Amino acid sequence: MTLYQIDAFADKLFSGNPAAVMPLDKWIDEALMQNLAMENNLAETVFFVPKGEDFDIRWFTPAAEINLCGHATLASAYVLFNILGYKKPTITFHSKSGPLIITKEKDIISMDFPSWKPERLDDHPDDLEKILGVKEIVGVYKHRDLLVELNDERDVRKADPDFTLIKKTGYKIIITAPGANASGRLERPDALANVDFVSRFFAPTYGVDEDSVTGSAHSQLIPFWSEKLGKTKMEALQLSKRGGHLIVEQKGDRVQMGGKCVFYMKGEISFP
Repeated sequence: MTLYQIDAFADKLFSGNPAAVMPLDKWIDEALMQNLAMENNLAETVFFVPKGEDFDIRWFTPAAEINLCGHATLASAYVLFNILGYKKPTITFHSKSGPLIITKEKDIISMDFPSWKPERLDDHPDDLEKILGVKEIVGVYKHRDLLVELNDERDVRKADPDFTLIKKTGYKIIITAPGANASGRLERPDALANVDFVSRFFAPTYGVDEDSVTGSAHSQLIPFWSEKLGKTKMEALQLSKRGGHLIVEQKGDRVQMGGKCVFYMKGEISFP
């Protein structure tokens, strides 16, 4: 079995979010896929198999299977386009979250994902400020995951979450705030000046304390900020240690997010 490790939503090595990509000819046992993901010990290991002219796709964290993952989908498309010789302009992955359509323009790979608009949630865990290590929360929302709005970029950066307490809630949690371009609060001479919103993502229940760049979280973030900011085309930054830059768009009941990938390694897994 061949394994590729790709840095997704990255334009240089050791940035973005690394994913283990394992193309298959046919599905293997689910328990084996979970063990491989545990052994790889990355936020996601992704498997895909041919389905006619398309592909079926599944994603596993070290602890569990999830229903949608953006960065590993981006990495899978990169492997198909750039390594495995896929020549068509569009890839369709069939997933537990429906069909995902992937396109490529030069070195930007764009993904068509479902739009998951989060709704305000009043019945949320107590002491979220303590759990997330923040001083003030603007609002709490939910679709698949909790989305917690903070005041500005600095609050997102400085958040000091208690992963044990997050795990006890059972939720995956997104924290987010307007970027410099949206808030007008920060005067920045660097590339962050054009960012519309920022985020971080915590999922210790699924074996990932903090994810580096999370495409599935942006299925919630894009409709949330599109409505708040009154715009459909935006730029986003995930403020993890590795960081990740996304070009995003709200398109009706779908969202589009795009980015670059960088090849890290190819390996071979052998079984006795």
